[in-house]
Amino acid sequence: MTSPEPSPRLRAALDTVPAYVPGKPAAAPAGVTAYKLSSNENPYPPLDSVRVVLDKTLDVVNRYPDMASVDLIAAIAAFVGCDPANIAVGTGSVGILGQIVQATCEPGDEVVFAWRSFEAYPIVAALAGARSVMVPVDADQRHQLDRMADAITDRTRVVIVCSPNNPTGTVVHRAELEAFLARVPREVLVVLDEAYGEFVRDPDAPDTIDVWRRHGNVTVLRTFSKAYGLAGLRVGYAVAHEPVAAALRKCAVPFGVNTLAQVAAIASLEARDELMTRVAALVAERERVQAGLAAAGWALAPSEANFVWFPLGGHSADFAAACEAAGLMVRRYGDDGVRVTIGETDANSRFLEVCRAFGPR
Repeated sequence: MTSPEPSPRLRAALDTVPAYVPGKPAAAPAGVTAYKLSSNENPYPPLDSVRVVLDKTLDVVNRYPDMASVDLIAAIAAFVGCDPANIAVGTGSVGILGQIVQATCEPGDEVVFAWRSFEAYPIVAALAGARSVMVPVDADQRHQLDRMADAITDRTRVVIVCSPNNPTGTVVHRAELEAFLARVPREVLVVLDEAYGEFVRDPDAPDTIDVWRRHGNVTVLRTFSKAYGLAGLRVGYAVAHEPVAAALRKCAVPFGVNTLAQVAAIASLEARDELMTRVAALVAERERVQAGLAAAGWALAPSEANFVWFPLGGHSADFAAACEAAGLMVRRYGDDGVRVTIGETDANSRFLEVCRAFGPR
């Protein structure tokens, strides 16, 4: 339909907003089971205890949720070991990140982050009229924290450190993070995005809550989407010092975290031991996949997340096509590379077969 004239004037900043590309749904040839390995989802369904509270809560979805998420915030604060005033919730960690940029950035301000990293970062920056300052990861697919510190200017308001980094899977280490924080001006907010933190087994990875306690300009982002398996309910949280947490609550969409998300997140925290057993199984599958790739000659950066990264350059399209032909939907990032989620055991085994046949490039 052709729009009538005149049309409303829209923000010029929207012209600079890149499109978010979601993982494609699974598809497969006839007779072959399809697996979706493109969105870093937990392949396990909700725990029975979480299902019970979801079923009960369906009876009240005709009512608005608790806008202040009082019970959820109290549960998160108890889990983290902080005051509820230090917690802000939102629609996944990406929702919280949007609140952070809204609270800190004026048009023309800067947000510094590694690249390639989570593709929502330049989107939330552009929506606020801020400029993305992308610092390339190194040859080992890791953050270059010294170069990120060098990139900070008078207009920098936020620096995002994604660890494990999406899509490369690498982590920053305790000593390098502390050295980096020593160089960041106190008025610049450092966001430690650990959406995949539960999958980390590297002993040199920092305790981000300890880092937060010792640095007044640090905020930690977490989500229930990955390890907790609640991606479809959209709930995450920030651990922040009180002025920042209060600002994030001001920027939140009213009633954004729905009732089902709130009760499921609380139930998941209560069942954390059981959930972490599932996480341990996924970590074991990740290690099996990485060992199989190494045996097949692939030299990849070690992943501490629930995915592996293939920096294939111009071979990315062919590799993604080979996976799709085998009924495995993966996430291609143009000609930068391909990210593959650790999924069901059968999916991972089939994926290794594809990798052996395709061969390292």
